[in-house]
Amino acid sequence: MRRALALAARGRGRTSPNPMVGAVAVKRGRVVGEGYHRKAGGPHAEVWALRDAGSSASGATMYVSLEPCSHHGRTPPCTEAIIESGVARVVVGCRDPNPLVNGAGIRRLARAGIEVETGVMEAEARRLNEAYGKHITTGLPFVALKAAMSLDGKIATVRGESKWITGERARAAAHRLRSRHDAVMVGVGTVLADDPLLTVRRSRGRTPLRVVADSRARTPPTARLLGADERPPVVAVTRRAPKARVRRLERGGANVWTVGSRGGKVNLRSLMKRLGGEGVQSVLVEGGGTLAAGVLAGGLVDRVYFFVAPRLIGGARALSPVEGAGVARLSEAWRLKSVRVRRVGEDLLISGDVVR
Repeated sequence: MRRALALAARGRGRTSPNPMVGAVAVKRGRVVGEGYHRKAGGPHAEVWALRDAGSSASGATMYVSLEPCSHHGRTPPCTEAIIESGVARVVVGCRDPNPLVNGAGIRRLARAGIEVETGVMEAEARRLNEAYGKHITTGLPFVALKAAMSLDGKIATVRGESKWITGERARAAAHRLRSRHDAVMVGVGTVLADDPLLTVRRSRGRTPLRVVADSRARTPPTARLLGADERPPVVAVTRRAPKARVRRLERGGANVWTVGSRGGKVNLRSLMKRLGGEGVQSVLVEGGGTLAAGVLAGGLVDRVYFFVAPRLIGGARALSPVEGAGVARLSEAWRLKSVRVRRVGEDLLISGDVVR
């Protein structure tokens, strides 16, 4: 199962809206076939493993990180391929939370006389597909909040200079994070201050859907992100956005969405629901303290990634990674669990899951 999970992770950033899945066929103590889901629309992990095993699949045990599908989608059901191959036993990491599966695949295999064992390395298997799990059960994307700051918690100097607080290796790690999410989001303040591309450059991987929360369509039609990728960015505005600005953005190459408002700003929950409805499973929120405060206050954040550089900036007017009104009591502060700390070059990366 550990090998199946490692294989599944090779599809990270390429399988959405499908889950990452790995499969290993074993016979007489020897691996005879293995595979993983490489990209959405392509063969599933079980099919690759069976092709690799050939006739050796008959009588083998298949270890699969996620319950095999039992329904017709873009590809035929994996359960039927497993049954036809003669596999004698299937070991499953965790059930598929998709309502179309969720135990149906396991029951189909059992009815065919195949021995099925479930729950092997279940926690690891669920964590691997946590974005898929949240999206398929709630319709909302898994949201990660990323920031880069100085040791004293500043994301820019008093003059707004922010390039570059962290070192090259931390910036490369941030681009890897970006490539592993379906969308990357910033606020219009970041667009106006930094004119970012929001593409993946310091790492291999695809550029995610780029999203700007911009209630009044203040994104300049000359912004670099408008022509930086073959897929047009989404600029989310409210009904208060002047129609002339909206038209200029559309002519410049933006896909403008009008979403609900809250307090005069983009209603971030409405925007996340719209993204989820478009098949976006995961969003990396990168832009600015105001947007960070908004997604936290809205209860939208599942995980944080904070890069901390060994330098001090100081200044009461220097920006922090989370702006807004803040909390009045420590008991109201957002807390993290499963906290991890690792060194990335000269910087530290602190990550953790937000406690609900």
